[in-house]
Amino acid sequence: MRIYNERKRVLVTGGAGFLGSHLIDRLLDQGHEVLCVDNLFTGSKRNIDHLHSHNRFEFMRHDVTFPLYIEVDEIWNLACPASPIHYQHDPVQTTKTSVHGAINMLGLAKRLNCRIFQASTSEVYGDPNIHPQTESYWGNVNTVGPRSCYDEGKRCAETLFFDYYRQHNLDIKVARIFNTYGTRMHPNDGRVVSNFIVQALKGDPITIYGDGQQTRSFCYVDDLIDGFIKLMSTDHGFTGPINLGNPNEFTIRELGEQIIDLTGSASKLVFHPLPVDDPMQRCPDISKAKEHLNWEPKIQLREGLSHTIRYFDKLISEQK
Repeated sequence: MRIYNERKRVLVTGGAGFLGSHLIDRLLDQGHEVLCVDNLFTGSKRNIDHLHSHNRFEFMRHDVTFPLYIEVDEIWNLACPASPIHYQHDPVQTTKTSVHGAINMLGLAKRLNCRIFQASTSEVYGDPNIHPQTESYWGNVNTVGPRSCYDEGKRCAETLFFDYYRQHNLDIKVARIFNTYGTRMHPNDGRVVSNFIVQALKGDPITIYGDGQQTRSFCYVDDLIDGFIKLMSTDHGFTGPINLGNPNEFTIRELGEQIIDLTGSASKLVFHPLPVDDPMQRCPDISKAKEHLNWEPKIQLREGLSHTIRYFDKLISEQK
């Protein structure tokens, strides 16, 4: 283990992505040195442009499916495409990123004897048979469907993390992330919030799959990063997995209507068939996060959407 004062040298994989870039901002604000590692498959240099002159920030273009030989005090493993349109583009690579990436980062953490965080996902629950989902629920996942590369890759990564904990007493923290939105989302990632906002700002039809009665819970990115930091600050032995997300449910139709209202758009709702294995309900039980982390989301959907709409409005204007 490296000897250091309160300032840590921190590795964030997937650091040029939506969540990774927000996490890096927070870590730098705390006074740490940050090494951002990203292969830029879905991450964007735009997300970290504001950091390149920062004297405690460093960027390395690297794919986590290959080993990394560095010295750090803490590892945050966020590398993996997280939206269906991206993770289904190259499903074999998606699985390799989750599984080989986990093996490589866990091996690095074992060599360095340092704490490691895994960004897991609510997708480990599949199309759930219980509602809301608790961490003790084992899930209802299709192992051979078009979403399996992501769902099963993340499930296998969790298995590896807990085997390293049991076999090597590695200091692990596993967060299961539910739907998160906010500034720096990719405009073409196919996720419902970014899709609806971009369509509304352009005056295009709002595309709803199914009848729009399927529900999701939407957590604003600032709240999620608060949860990350609190989980990573817990004592050795508190491993998770722990749900991080907003327990307030909205139908997809309600989301579309709110975005139309907030943007003042003339867009109309249009309906298309539901994709394969798309879950009908997704909502976290955050009792453990409340009890052990003293964490729950503070930013309500309307406020968070307003921030996100302003970001996309500026982004679209710059692209014209």
